[in-house]
Amino acid sequence: MSVTGFAPYRPWAAFGVGVTGMALRRTWAGTEGAAGLWLWSTPGLPCPRSGSVSVWRDEEHLRGFVARPDHVRIMRAYRGRGEPHSATWRTDHFDKEATREAARALIGEWSAQPAPRR
Repeated sequence: MSVTGFAPYRPWAAFGVGVTGMALRRTWAGTEGAAGLWLWSTPGLPCPRSGSVSVWRDEEHLRGFVARPDHVRIMRAYRGRGEPHSATWRTDHFDKEATREAARALIGEWSAQPAPRR
């Protein structure tokens, strides 16, 4: 399991991150080892935060996705434009509700943090 988040320094970065995230999502069905994906956002903030919750068959597939050229390009493009967050964990049995609960707790913690400034 993987939960990611991005807290932009400026509002216009939030829009760009959202657009690139949606574009990356379109490749999801063909991503080897990908089992599930939810995108999330916290609108209504001066700088909306967003991210993903992804389910992988194993850690090797997650690492493969993180190293993909399109993902690396996006991460580099937004480096220095906000604060990234991520968390991963393993489970022997996928439980949709438990995953959702754990993801919501992490997203809640990240969203409760003061807006990042630079």
